[in-house]
Amino acid sequence: MDYRKLGRTGLKVSELCLGTMTFRWTATEDESIAVLNRAWEAGINFIDTADVYSFWAEGNDGGVAEEIIGQWLQGKPRDEIVIATKVRGRMWNGPNGEGLSRQHIMLAVEHSLRRLQIEAIDLYQVHAPDWDTPLEETLQALDDLVRQGKVRYIGASNFRAWLLMKALWISDKYHYARFDSIQPHYHLLNRAEVEPDLAAACLDQGIGMIPYSPLAGGFLTGKYTREHIPDKARGAGNQRMQRYMTDQGFAVLDTLEKMGAARGKSTLQMALGWLQTLPFVTAPIIGANRVEQLEDSLGAIGLRLSEEEMQQLDTVTGMERNWSQR
Repeated sequence: MDYRKLGRTGLKVSELCLGTMTFRWTATEDESIAVLNRAWEAGINFIDTADVYSFWAEGNDGGVAEEIIGQWLQGKPRDEIVIATKVRGRMWNGPNGEGLSRQHIMLAVEHSLRRLQIEAIDLYQVHAPDWDTPLEETLQALDDLVRQGKVRYIGASNFRAWLLMKALWISDKYHYARFDSIQPHYHLLNRAEVEPDLAAACLDQGIGMIPYSPLAGGFLTGKYTREHIPDKARGAGNQRMQRYMTDQGFAVLDTLEKMGAARGKSTLQMALGWLQTLPFVTAPIIGANRVEQLEDSLGAIGLRLSEEEMQQLDTVTGMERNWSQR
């Protein structure tokens, strides 16, 4: 396992980050614990969650993924594990039950600390922008949490490049803690959301990128083909997934499969390897319902693509790596 610095910080995290959105949703609690155990055994020290996980699952009130992680942490070497969680979504009733106001953040962090059973959150991320709250208010609240020792680093998720730069400018102006990471929706079939502007900003400002959905919701695993879409697969009736099922999408799959066959790697592993080769990516966030699914992702540990392979993927996705010149 390779351990990389998170942006310009001295914090070192594993090259793969374990995402927990499926916990007690499509993965049972026992399956979730098993996945955590296997990830830790494989050297993954970076775990990402959110207070809203998995609010949408029947019978869940939110916070359940944090609770499972908190239970799992008992007896583990806390100082060796990097816990990242997020704040923004609706967690209780009333006008202040969601958002990035000081009111919401200060209450939400206490609930997350309690569920996780820890004294400090290693990486506290805003889950998405809150257009009703000034960025200054959000950043000041986060800075207070860092100064209080309840949060060690802060990050953002789903911020465009211009908003990330605005946040960094505010932090610089008022001497607040700055965002040291960004978590975008990024994979081979969604490059334009990151490239070139967000990628260039990360390189220039020393921001660690932690892409979520690196496998396009499962499309880049290789289980979908032009001839066959599994009935129980997420893409079978999902309009969001249908957008990947184009000639270009399947051409990307074909390219990954051929390159992987030459290396003895799966389509999934090659898709993760592409991200791990990019200089602005710290760690793709991988998810798994069961240990067997996690094993395939673990096969991407240490995988870096050659320049020829990167160029092939540039060609088939119709993109150029021009972020270094911006």
